[in-house]
Amino acid sequence: MGSAVAQCPHGITSHSTGNLGQNKLGYSSRCSKFPCQLDFARFGLLHQGSSAASSSDHSTEFGRRINAVPDMDDMFWDKVPTPLLDMVENPIHLKNLSVQELKGLASEIRSELSCIMSEKPNSLKASLAVVELTIAIHHVFHAPVDKILWDVGEQTYAHKILTGRRALMRMMRQKNGLSGFTSRFESEYDSFGTGHGCNSVSAGLGMAIARDIKGKRDRVVTVISNATTLAGQVYEAMSNAGYLDSNMIVILNDSRRSLHPKIEQEPKTSITALSSTLIKIQSSKSFRKFREAAKGITKRIGRGMHELAAKFDEYARGMIGPQGSTLFEELGLYYIGPVDGHNLEDLICVLQQVSSLDSMGPVLIHVITEDNHQDAECNEKIESDNPQEGMITSSYDDSVSSSVQTRTYSDCLVDSLLMEAEKHKDIVLVHAGMEMEPSFQVLQETFADRFFDVGMAEQHAVTFSAGLSRGGLRPFCIIPSTFLQRAYDQVVHDVDRQKIPVRFVITSAGLVGNSGPVYCGAFDVTFMSCLPNMIVMAPSDEDELVDMVATAAQIDDRPVCFRYPRGAIVRTDHFMHPGIPLEIGKGRVLVEGKEVALLGYGAMVQNCLKAQALLSRLGIEVTVADARFCKPLDTELLTLLCENHKFLITVEEGSIGGFASHVAQFIALNGHLDGTVKVMNIRNFHFW
Repeated sequence: MGSAVAQCPHGITSHSTGNLGQNKLGYSSRCSKFPCQLDFARFGLLHQGSSAASSSDHSTEFGRRINAVPDMDDMFWDKVPTPLLDMVENPIHLKNLSVQELKGLASEIRSELSCIMSEKPNSLKASLAVVELTIAIHHVFHAPVDKILWDVGEQTYAHKILTGRRALMRMMRQKNGLSGFTSRFESEYDSFGTGHGCNSVSAGLGMAIARDIKGKRDRVVTVISNATTLAGQVYEAMSNAGYLDSNMIVILNDSRRSLHPKIEQEPKTSITALSSTLIKIQSSKSFRKFREAAKGITKRIGRGMHELAAKFDEYARGMIGPQGSTLFEELGLYYIGPVDGHNLEDLICVLQQVSSLDSMGPVLIHVITEDNHQDAECNEKIESDNPQEGMITSSYDDSVSSSVQTRTYSDCLVDSLLMEAEKHKDIVLVHAGMEMEPSFQVLQETFADRFFDVGMAEQHAVTFSAGLSRGGLRPFCIIPSTFLQRAYDQVVHDVDRQKIPVRFVITSAGLVGNSGPVYCGAFDVTFMSCLPNMIVMAPSDEDELVDMVATAAQIDDRPVCFRYPRGAIVRTDHFMHPGIPLEIGKGRVLVEGKEVALLGYGAMVQNCLKAQALLSRLGIEVTVADARFCKPLDTELLTLLCENHKFLITVEEGSIGGFASHVAQFIALNGHLDGTVKVMNIRNFHFW
């Protein structure tokens, strides 16, 4: 039995008593915002309709809710004491904490995240950088009434801890655990789902307009990052927000991460006592009203005077603010910044002043943070848990253990591209996506003048590749399957319709392990194979991947794409044969059998071979064929399989409308269903 008493400001007294094994924690409080007693049952996923879930006022809005309550047996408080964090079950508990206590809370959250980091390879840099910002947002605003939206999932870990999901943090990206992103089905504090970034301003503006139409007064806050500012949708949304002039707050978390090394090497924007004072004046209600009144006076004097005053205002604000700050003013957002993202006093002051503004239009708050900003205690913890790393590993390491140097499909792709680049000096590489796999850094270093990483600008990547092709080069456009979806319009109009030979390398196709449905590559076969001029193929192993790279390099009259999964290759040896171009639209039979034929596409061919090996032990001989191409189909192979077998089973990893649909259409149109063959399909994605 243990007992603890914590005296907090504003008349809050917290008493913790009981046996830790009983999972009960009692509070007595003179503040009505705190519950009188909290019973901590073992955490789990509670579905709507359960007795536990029904206690929530908002449970009817969500089909599935995670109620996270700490399990004293499984938590790691014995490693790092977190007395302030232990009292925070939801953001309302932050309201009466002093700034000094909030600073202590930030330190405890960093310690908590550092403990998680010691067991998980996922990168937590982004969340460590925004701990103070997250605390300030929840201290000032009233979620879930006020809507808080995030662009990047990795920035939301502190947000998850403060919104009742602390006990499930160690189950992140696991079955029945937390998502690595914000999810409306996970918590009422997640106003909008975070996936590929750059969507929060658009969604937030929609919520702000809906609020205005309904006559409500809740606040809308969106948090964007450097990475998302590479995507055009952010600027489209900001421009529209400036035009509609609806009240909303956009927070730019500037961690100085850039695709351009020269920019990252430049000195960071300095924040002095003078600039901090100017920011507070800049965000104050009185200054904003004075500015609006001055605009009205100059308009009455005359257009020339108004334009002169506007130019002077822009010039003065450009002198005070950092380089590029006037861009947001041109888009129609009132710029405030830069603000020190690790100074809680300044953050709370600015957010409180901005939240008090009514009918002042959209505001952008420029917050400067550091990815490596950690307390000394956290640094010591990280170094002790990761003595050889010192840095946090990339999320691409999730599927393959970093302790074993397993060769991946991306490694094979890099080697094959290097070989083809020696043959064809006009090969260029365009990479797009949220982050670059470690394998591709070899390409970037080897072909610095022929490798272009455009970040999250997938639409630009596709049309840029089309322009490179029209300029006489051989572009390979490398995009993860899930991110290619954003650039589909450009694939259709700028590439396929014009029959421009762009070679699409679709990475992370199919299931992607603990990265979840956000990064799942389920749809690329479907939406690429319906295009009239596109060649669509998929390798069954690393050898075919090398051959398909050589095949794509040879094609110069139309676009082509091929996909490969995330993870390890089939063979364990590292032998690399030179690529041999394949005949377009030709598959192959791998194993001859009777009555039953398994026709696999892509990585699923390996599953077909495993099934054949198991069946052969039972005395059942089946045929295994590798389709290689979804478009054009090998019609001769399909006809042969239909005529010589009673059952044809297609096996693929993708959604409805993909490889199996093309096979079924051919069989139906050519009368093969009139015979004795029965056609079935096996897909990994049964929920689509």
